[in-house]
Amino acid sequence: MKKLAIGITCYPSVGGSGIVASQLGSELARLGHRIHFISYEPPFRLDLCQPNVFFHQVKINEYQLFKYPDYTLPLAVKMVAVAQKHKLDLLHVHYAVPHATAALLAIDISRNQNRRAPHVITTLHGTDITLLARDPSLGPIIKYSIENSCGVTAVSESLRKETVQVLRTRKPIQVVHNFYRPAAPSLGRAEVRRSLKVRQDDFLLIHMSNLRPVKRFMDTLKVLAHLKDVPRVKLLILAGGSFDEFRPAVKELGIADKLVIRRDVVDIENYVSASDAGLYTSEKESFGMGVLETMSFGKPVIATGVGGVPEIVVDGETGFLAKLGDVRTMAKDARKLAADPALAAAMGRAAKARAAEGFSAERSVSRYLEYYHAVLGSCPCVSAPS
Repeated sequence: MKKLAIGITCYPSVGGSGIVASQLGSELARLGHRIHFISYEPPFRLDLCQPNVFFHQVKINEYQLFKYPDYTLPLAVKMVAVAQKHKLDLLHVHYAVPHATAALLAIDISRNQNRRAPHVITTLHGTDITLLARDPSLGPIIKYSIENSCGVTAVSESLRKETVQVLRTRKPIQVVHNFYRPAAPSLGRAEVRRSLKVRQDDFLLIHMSNLRPVKRFMDTLKVLAHLKDVPRVKLLILAGGSFDEFRPAVKELGIADKLVIRRDVVDIENYVSASDAGLYTSEKESFGMGVLETMSFGKPVIATGVGGVPEIVVDGETGFLAKLGDVRTMAKDARKLAADPALAAAMGRAAKARAAEGFSAERSVSRYLEYYHAVLGSCPCVSAPS
């Protein structure tokens, strides 16, 4: 396969889609492909010093003429400039709006200038379907952006089905699961626990998310409240957003002494390795990146069986799945793991094996590359100028 020049656009903030896009770009660059990230700021966790990785900033002008600053239009213009200068083969955009919409506009601009246009591949991550597609003011443009992309992927079978159901799309959607390559911890378990003021014999649950409403983080706190009679159970929160709104609830539930909070952590490998199990109470998860990251370090996961999570977690083998809002059952499962180190260790080994076998970087990146070349060889959406 020839080496490709690929433009990647994603939301650079803390979140699963940005992390996956960054990791995909990094893996592709490692294989010798030239990767150009196009966004308003460098994506979270992206190593700009890595060979074959480049960043192109989109500048947003806040003219008084516009009540709200526009991002789609300057993004499209930047895509055109980068595609022409660096001869991009593909624009791989993560989220249908505004990224796929901007990419399709960039294609039209390139055609109008009688220049070679890149192919557009859109990856659906969840929010553009589970939330935005149901908005009458956005649904039609999301469907348009999907239908007119050269190729479309979804991060889980659950999301693929939901996209077809909600938007009644006819465009074939390829499922390529998210992946994660765990970095080796640079700190030992004991050292990290000391820094967190967690005892070596404590059972440390971990939760990693941006704390948005869809994560139902209050349920996570309620699970912990049901474990107040087990003093050695603690919860480490790696938050991708402000924790302030939850502080009154923590006080009311009386669990302040069981919580440890860290914000915008980059070296998650050190903290997940120092934990004992994951706890995720989401209302919706198109995939569940935090779940996969936790399992990759050999930790069992207690989670709600929603969206794409059952595609990752094998209930009773790599962790436990519960119904949405069933905090009592989740607390019971946490109590079971805390009381039985052998069970927790066995489930952790199974979790690590499943993550490595089913959701490895090698597996998913290979599938993306195969899909890229299939689209380049067959997509009628884009043609070179005559």
